Amino acid sequence: MHFPTDRRLVIATHNPGKLIEIQDILAPFGLDITSAGALGIEEPEETGLTFEENAALKARHSADRSGRWALSDDSGLEVDALGGAPGIYSARWAGPQKDFSSAMARIEQDIIGAGHEPEGARARFVCVLALAAPDGSTQCYRGTVEGRLTFPARGERGFGYDPIFIADGMTKTFAEIAPEEKHRISHRANAFTRMAQTWEQAA
Repeated sequence: MHFPTDRRLVIATHNPGKLIEIQDILAPFGLDITSAGALGIEEPEETGLTFEENAALKARHSADRSGRWALSDDSGLEVDALGGAPGIYSARWAGPQKDFSSAMARIEQDIIGAGHEPEGARARFVCVLALAAPDGSTQCYRGTVEGRLTFPARGERGFGYDPIFIADGMTKTFAEIAPEEKHRISHRANAFTRMAQTWEQAA
């Protein structure tokens, strides 16, 4: 597995916020980036039981239909007090309308229901990137960032569960900090660092 030689890359997502974040992180590589949504590639059903399985099936789906290299991201929030939930179901907790306000409220109520204090509850963001080549090969890269939860939600930046997550060593949520700061420490940035290291070793 190596860096796409023709510089064309499909990002296997229909999530505008995720697409922008990935484009920002990949900007230094000078790639010709488009999205699965822009190419009219439908979203596959996420039937995997792990972040790796779901990331791989999404990347493979876009690579097979576009004939290009494809990069997918499967990510989510794991809350220790909830046994790792919502985990791979993080997006589904927001429902078809992508209502993350309701999803964040559910997390708070479920933590209380489990007999724990929501404020300061330990959690982590997980991101698994899958890079699929037109020849059928696929490679996954995992990144995580540890932190704690805060309620009510704070901040207008970011997307998803960013407004309730504070990374270790910080006092602001992911939705309050500047994008460039988030890109430096996030789970997604960590996964991209692992991927870039693999590309450098293969060069």
